[in-house]
Amino acid sequence: MKVLDLQCAQGHGFEGWFASEADFQQQLDSGLLTCPLCGQTRITRLPSAPRLNLRGETGHDNGNGDGQSAHMPVSAQRQHPATVQTAHAAGMPAALQAAWLHTVRRVLAHTEDVGERFAEEARRIHYGETPERGIRGKASRAETEELLAEGIGVLPLPIPEGMDGPLQ
Repeated sequence: MKVLDLQCAQGHGFEGWFASEADFQQQLDSGLLTCPLCGQTRITRLPSAPRLNLRGETGHDNGNGDGQSAHMPVSAQRQHPATVQTAHAAGMPAALQAAWLHTVRRVLAHTEDVGERFAEEARRIHYGETPERGIRGKASRAETEELLAEGIGVLPLPIPEGMDGPLQ
């Protein structure tokens, strides 16, 4: 596994793990790489010392007899200084990035996705036509302003594409 320090066009720093340099380049060229914070697809590789995640490190056994490590190497467990430095340079400390990602994951886990029906469903909940519950979805700027004018509390939360599915 090759661990690379990456950055989106918005300046958010993050790590990417790839099987090889060719795998990284193929995903980059195909537009498959996205920033976990903003969903931006314009990704650049930052200069960094190469780091590899190797299976079967000696001295670490996961107890199942296959000799593979149950833990990542120490270098892969810690965030690389270049990533932290990039996050600070972008005005978003690494701790804030982590808190934002934690919040997004929590919202995804504890709300129902109503998609394009968000404004309609928010009104139904507000006026007692359906049981109260946490929802998320998509609303235009005009729909959001109308909801707020009606006294219906909404909070825009940008969720990058792909975060609502399983992470691999």
